[in-house]
Amino acid sequence: MKHFDCVVIGTGPAGQKGAIQAAKLGKSVAIIEKNKVLGGAQINTGTIPSKALREAVLHLTGDAKRGLFGTSYGVKKNITIADLVSVSQTVIRHEWETIRNQFDRNDVELLWGAARFAGPNELFIEGPDAVEKISADRFLVSVGTRPARPANIPFNDSSILTSDELLKLEHLPKSMIVVGGGVIGTEYACIMATLGVKVTLVEGRPQALGFLDREIGDAFHYFMRQRGITLRLGEKVESIGEVEITQGTKRTLVEAQLESGKTLLAETLLYAVGRQGVCGSLGLENVGIEFDDRERLSVNEHYQTNVDHVYAAGDVIGFPALASTSMEQGRRAICHAFGQCEVGNYNTELFPFGIYAVPEISMVGKTEEQLTEEGIPYESGVANYREIARAHLLGDQLGMLKLLIHQETHKILGVHVIGTGATELVHIGQAVMTLGGDAEYFTNNVFNFPTLAECYKVAAYNGLNKLNLVYA
Repeated sequence: MKHFDCVVIGTGPAGQKGAIQAAKLGKSVAIIEKNKVLGGAQINTGTIPSKALREAVLHLTGDAKRGLFGTSYGVKKNITIADLVSVSQTVIRHEWETIRNQFDRNDVELLWGAARFAGPNELFIEGPDAVEKISADRFLVSVGTRPARPANIPFNDSSILTSDELLKLEHLPKSMIVVGGGVIGTEYACIMATLGVKVTLVEGRPQALGFLDREIGDAFHYFMRQRGITLRLGEKVESIGEVEITQGTKRTLVEAQLESGKTLLAETLLYAVGRQGVCGSLGLENVGIEFDDRERLSVNEHYQTNVDHVYAAGDVIGFPALASTSMEQGRRAICHAFGQCEVGNYNTELFPFGIYAVPEISMVGKTEEQLTEEGIPYESGVANYREIARAHLLGDQLGMLKLLIHQETHKILGVHVIGTGATELVHIGQAVMTLGGDAEYFTNNVFNFPTLAECYKVAAYNGLNKLNLVYA
């Protein structure tokens, strides 16, 4: 029986970085993958495919450049699912190769099969050809999650589907109902609407992406409506099924009945409400580890479960369930597991959110609503993209960047961006906030011109002027 210093279960972002960190510490490492491909949801069904799809759509439709070249601009007229999938598969194959090369370079042993704990320090691995037993001193559980599939919804993976099946569609639908106004639902709603699909988004809360700063959220609602998306906010779905409609020819449509009595019809329905853990098959009862009703694990600040030598990271531990945070969680878990506790500053309140909708949205820090509730005096400074030369060159005059500035100390309390490059732009504010910077940092320093980064200077001036300070 092989023995390792560390065994990682799952090759998603948390598992990848955890395994490589253990190898960098000179430990013998194995990583286990039950699927036929590496990368978990990040590479195969979630982060990378959806972002590749988004970039392909923006390019082929010409949408990203219409502000510069006119509303009739386009690269390809008749876009097919095959066009979109080919771009996605190219990126996915590259990521597979990158991950495998990283494992090989760092002597991480890759084992294919489904893992199950046989005891506190032993695992069975049910591979394609045989069952193998291994042991280890430390474990990192990073098995991720899957889309929730409630039993009362008649999923058929063709017209009623989750995000995992979306790229497997045989043709581009003319209409789609998206149930769920979270990150996945809004991203795909915007992508499909950009392709010309008639989209209706149903969200039980009064705002899609309810964690956003309200002003940014309201702007996003406006942009979605301008894109032709019908928003049904504060609405809940009562039932979903298929019905036959005769309008000249007989065809089958998806019908969603809302609790308010409304009936929605479309060719397809994307169900994007919640995700479900996959811990039930790991044999955690043989180690003494419990999970909740959504098969998620509880961990402490060091990512330890209630069993000291078993750590967990990534989507399996719940919020924030981002690829970016999962990577850092996996690395930090392994550092703690092997006594490397000095791993640098990491303020869990200052990780950025990135939403790859159309347009992009990103934020770090507090929202106006949070600051008001907490009684923190602040002022906002706004830079509209229409003021920024680079935004004109990019064809985006509708975006905006907002700084939230402490009224007394002028420290930056939050950064909120909607528009082209938002997910890149937010990191400047994140760095300044992490290092305790203030609004004067932006007014007193030089930014390349023309760049979107100039938004920070404009927003800082705007906010400081509201505080009755004298600036040009």
